[in-house]
Amino acid sequence: MVNPWLAMEAGADPVERTRTVRRAHAAFLADPTVAPPVRQVVADSWRRSADARAAYDGAAPIELDESALRTYREGHPLARAMPVFRELLGSFAQDGAHLLAVCDPQGRLLWVEGHRGVRRNAERMNFVVGARWDERHAGTNAPGTALAADHAVQIFAAEHYNRQVQRWTCAAAPLHDPRTGRLLGAVDITGGDHLASPHSLALVQATARAAEAHLASGAPESGVFLTALGRDEALLVVDGERLRLGRRHSEILVLLARHPEGLTGDQLSLLLYGEREMRPVTLRAELSRLRQLVGALLHSRPYRLSRPVETDLGTVEEQLAAADPRSALGAYPGPLLPLSEAPGVRRLRDALADRMRCALLAAGDPELLREWSRTPWGEDDLEIFEALVGALPERSPARAAPRATADRLRAAYGLTGGKGPAPAAVRAATSAQPRPL
Repeated sequence: MVNPWLAMEAGADPVERTRTVRRAHAAFLADPTVAPPVRQVVADSWRRSADARAAYDGAAPIELDESALRTYREGHPLARAMPVFRELLGSFAQDGAHLLAVCDPQGRLLWVEGHRGVRRNAERMNFVVGARWDERHAGTNAPGTALAADHAVQIFAAEHYNRQVQRWTCAAAPLHDPRTGRLLGAVDITGGDHLASPHSLALVQATARAAEAHLASGAPESGVFLTALGRDEALLVVDGERLRLGRRHSEILVLLARHPEGLTGDQLSLLLYGEREMRPVTLRAELSRLRQLVGALLHSRPYRLSRPVETDLGTVEEQLAAADPRSALGAYPGPLLPLSEAPGVRRLRDALADRMRCALLAAGDPELLREWSRTPWGEDDLEIFEALVGALPERSPARAAPRATADRLRAAYGLTGGKGPAPAAVRAATSAQPRPL
């Protein structure tokens, strides 16, 4: 079976592959259809990039200046893993004219090291520390696509969405917190076409596993943790063992974790299905399948979890309660189970998003407001953009872009005058609504 995450099968002609993929890329920009031989993972990434209106011919934005970068990466969990990255990939990058890069979950490059000449060339497309290389801002690329797919991947030459990046080939693998399963970022090697081999993909995968093992050596493995923010399928970690859940099972565990005292069948059914008439056997069948996956963790009469379960939802709530919006925003990768229509989940999702927005508006920190405004759930948030304009110095040129966006949003919502707070109805309409990630 051909590995879909590899850029090219053995014996493929890289010149011919580049030519055919470039033609497919040009056709896609004109008409959103993808023709062979474009891989499915690349086609999916092109569509996500197009939906996010990523630039197809421009440089990635730089979001962290030198001062902010230094403080941020000193406290980042992956700082502990840098010796592993340098030991396993450092000499490979230096000797082979490649770059070693490590990014955070938002795709911001925290470390870029390697061959000096290659670094100078990469600077022309802003492949530098502090730049944002997620798909939304840089299009299809190995670190950004590895984060989006949560899987190691190679991206070869013309497979990149952005034309400025199509002379490069890269391979990247995501990294997770060994205790909670939370996505920490990705490790990447970038260079020429010769990286399009099984060896480079295997190397970054092995490096990611070694780094996670290194992080685990200083972290307790016991406990149960549920990660459900910014993902449609929750990740359950039980004593170091990871289990990806289906969407309905994700909803059930989120609700049970929220109610440690337990829920009756009727209560759980109401939170899952609302007022729709559902036969009790439907819920019992779902719970039976879930019990086969999690075993003794799930008890019944009432339905409850047999062990305390930490959740990323609870972590963000604790940071908000402690009046620490910066930490809360850093731990908030997106809405709770974004595609879930379960009434109980929707209430939790909307309540958390509202608390987050209120905390950011109260803090009035332009850096935090700007970060929220750059997310899919904050890009149309009128109140956030107006707060950002007000938080910046009167003569700052940085006010121009958020002011223009605020004016556009006010016009879109039929508001005139350009001043004053948005009415409550508009604030509700532009609040952080969950979107597919």
